[in-house]
Amino acid sequence: MTPLTPQHRSWRIKVFAATWLSYVGFYFCRKPFSATKSAIGAEAHWDATVLGNIGAAYLIAYAAGQFLASYMGTKLGPRRNVLIGMAVSIAVTVAMPFSLDQNVMMGLMILLGLSQATGWSGNVGSMAGWFHRHERGRVMGAWSTNFNIGSLTSGWVIAWILGMATPAPWRRCYFAGAAFLTAVWILFYAFQRNRPEDVGLAPVDDPETAVDESKEPDPPPQGFMGLSGSQWTNLMLVAGFYFFVKFIRYAIWSWAPFFLHEHYFKPQGTANWLATSFDLLGLPGVYATGWLSDKYFASRRAGIAALMMLGVTAATTLLFIFYDANVWIFTLLLAAIGFTCYGPDALLTGAGAMDIGGRRGATFAAAVISGFGSMGSIVQELVIAHLYDPKKSLEVIFGLLLGCAALGAAFCGLLVYRNKRGGNGI
Repeated sequence: MTPLTPQHRSWRIKVFAATWLSYVGFYFCRKPFSATKSAIGAEAHWDATVLGNIGAAYLIAYAAGQFLASYMGTKLGPRRNVLIGMAVSIAVTVAMPFSLDQNVMMGLMILLGLSQATGWSGNVGSMAGWFHRHERGRVMGAWSTNFNIGSLTSGWVIAWILGMATPAPWRRCYFAGAAFLTAVWILFYAFQRNRPEDVGLAPVDDPETAVDESKEPDPPPQGFMGLSGSQWTNLMLVAGFYFFVKFIRYAIWSWAPFFLHEHYFKPQGTANWLATSFDLLGLPGVYATGWLSDKYFASRRAGIAALMMLGVTAATTLLFIFYDANVWIFTLLLAAIGFTCYGPDALLTGAGAMDIGGRRGATFAAAVISGFGSMGSIVQELVIAHLYDPKKSLEVIFGLLLGCAALGAAFCGLLVYRNKRGGNGI
């Protein structure tokens, strides 16, 4: 194992901070549409179906972009890929408030989805080159708080802007988001590097691997896309898990503020404040899950992920039963789902992707997992838009979330089974 120098440690801090901030910044351009659905719908006279179709256009592009990012990340490297993605996100977000034409808005959302898709896989690929396997659980547990913090802080900023007593304040949400991501772009350009070798340092080799993955020439790839059959099995199980988890996460992100406004009659600003309870409690859930995987599960990810998914199933069961009791019960149950859902989400798509793909394949594995997960986010947008009826209860919608939680737990259970049977699980 190559000892880490002070220069290694300094660059690790820079890369951690730059990539973490990058993914936080992506949310400031990703979140405005879902948070301003009610305001846009009222001004443009669009119903839930139109809004759902526009949201789905973004999600379809985001899913396709994940697979494109797996290719572009290999060709361009994580650094260039993420810088391009942030730049396009900024430009599109600035343009969105200037037109309420349905076709224009849908086209802009497609461009936004493609650009946003560079964020997760590119930044996970960057982190893989700087950290050992045995520390990835706790490191990525801390690092993966970026999407909690991104969603939470962007939600707070949007709620504050929407609470202003000025005409059409929703447009300001987009300008504020673009300004924040612009500042992050500059910091990322200055402080991110793909691997230690890019700044003249020795590679960070992994004491748990027999081969230094950074040495050249590369060893011959084994299996399709350089992954063995066992690695592909793990990859597909995590991808299946992520389909259902992302269905849940995006359903809450996309529709909770809408339901709080339309079903519980809360003002738009208040509705967005209450919806952030999901992200707020998700923050300790992410770190706790990563820490537990290293501390008590010997850097195996599936066991703790399965336990947390059972928690998601329990919380969504309570949501299905008690959501209509009052708005505070609804908000509390959103928080409980956030605590249990965010941890396995971050762990298996971050540290888990690194473990499956290694240094070379981490970007590819993260992109494939996120791509399959994004299909879940597409399905939820279309299905919930179709199922929602302001004159009916939300029971069917929350029953659907319960089913997704149970299926996500089942995929984690299959990963645990592979561990028990010695099937090179994660």
